[in-house]
Amino acid sequence: MSEEEWERFLRESVAGVDGAPVEPSARARQVERQLRERSGQPEGWRTYSPARPRRRTGWYVTGLVAVLALLVVALFPQQVVGWFGGDDGGQDAAPLAAESESPQEAPGAERDLPPTLAEPFRGSPAARWADGAAGITVPPARATGWMDAAQVERALRQSRDFLVAAGLNSPVLRGERPTKAIALLNPHQKDVQEYLRASLSSKAPTGKTDPLLLFSRFRPEQSRLVGDVVRTRGRLTYREGKHGAVEVTADVTFVYPVTAAGDRGRDAEVVRTIVRREVVMSWDDPAEVITEPGTMSLVSYALDMVNGGCSAPTGYFEPPFGTADEQRTDEARRVDPYDRSKPIDTGDGTTATGNDCATATRS
Repeated sequence: MSEEEWERFLRESVAGVDGAPVEPSARARQVERQLRERSGQPEGWRTYSPARPRRRTGWYVTGLVAVLALLVVALFPQQVVGWFGGDDGGQDAAPLAAESESPQEAPGAERDLPPTLAEPFRGSPAARWADGAAGITVPPARATGWMDAAQVERALRQSRDFLVAAGLNSPVLRGERPTKAIALLNPHQKDVQEYLRASLSSKAPTGKTDPLLLFSRFRPEQSRLVGDVVRTRGRLTYREGKHGAVEVTADVTFVYPVTAAGDRGRDAEVVRTIVRREVVMSWDDPAEVITEPGTMSLVSYALDMVNGGCSAPTGYFEPPFGTADEQRTDEARRVDPYDRSKPIDTGDGTTATGNDCATATRS
């Protein structure tokens, strides 16, 4: 060390400059000398021990876990949603994307939680379905048959309006006449007009004149909806029909949470009546079929339901409160009411057209 460096060292030591070396005390030098003698190190109190490099295995493990997590999310998005916040099937569960094509399988199982007045859809796939008309997917319009694209778009919109008026309208759900829905039906279609007259005027409808084939109705003195929300899932499709008509097919499932009319307690029992309807509507060319502007003809209509009653048709859904319907047996047709991958069927190959009794595998 040169004289200049030594002088600078002394000045910095006296001034207390940060980082300057400090002469060890006599006690420290004695301890260091004893340790050095034991270890065999050469004399000199300035010693250096190279630092050991640390393996950063923690970072590699963290990165690997992150990559695996992203892969799981990409491959199984619906299951991951269920793990984080959606597994309770509650009202805050993440909504499903709109149904754009026919499902290939039934929805996955939910946690077995009973519905409540606060959360009438929890514990069921409907917890992630859309509300009301929002759950009915309308496809893009294109020129078809006698209609251009704009006319097809209007026909699709009015087809959904019919479903809303028949299955979601509050007065109709309380048993009132489905005036708005009837206004969309071709008044010149005799068989349908006869069905309407018989079904809406009879106090003892038959399977063929049951108004539930087209309209959702509850007896207000027996049951009431829980809240103002009905969950739906389904879609419209269309094609060219007879005589150039635009034929629209609706396949929609409605989930109605209801409770007994007189039960106003906090712990009132909630039952979900689940109805799936398929309605085929024909928007006819007025040059080919006698019709009125803004109306359509019905080609067919069918329904399947659970928790709506198994007795003789009454014209109203009759949810089984308290106990299971006594007419249901082990031999009854068993269905998953949320499975939209299969066509509406009674189990024997015929289309369901009335108050057919079925036992739900879940509701």
